[in-house]
Amino acid sequence: MAASVKITPEALEQAGRLDEPIYSRIQKAIERLENWPKVSGVKALRGGLAGHFRIRTGDFRVQFRLEGQAVIVEKIGHRDGFYED
Repeated sequence: MAASVKITPEALEQAGRLDEPIYSRIQKAIERLENWPKVSGVKALRGGLAGHFRIRTGDFRVQFRLEGQAVIVEKIGHRDGFYED
């Protein structure tokens, strides 16, 4: 069964600021999340972000969390400063 992927308004706004080639790569990474939990390259985050995960494509990251069968994409951005908030 495929997971449903939901994207927060903040993540949609962040994605909208990306250049087209990077946006396409991010879109493909998010589509891969529909196969949760059979997704390669996912890393569980630690510390203050425990319970969250990230998948990367090049220098860009997609941060997400799980809610039941849903994958909630929370943040999209460049790795520089990505984990600071």
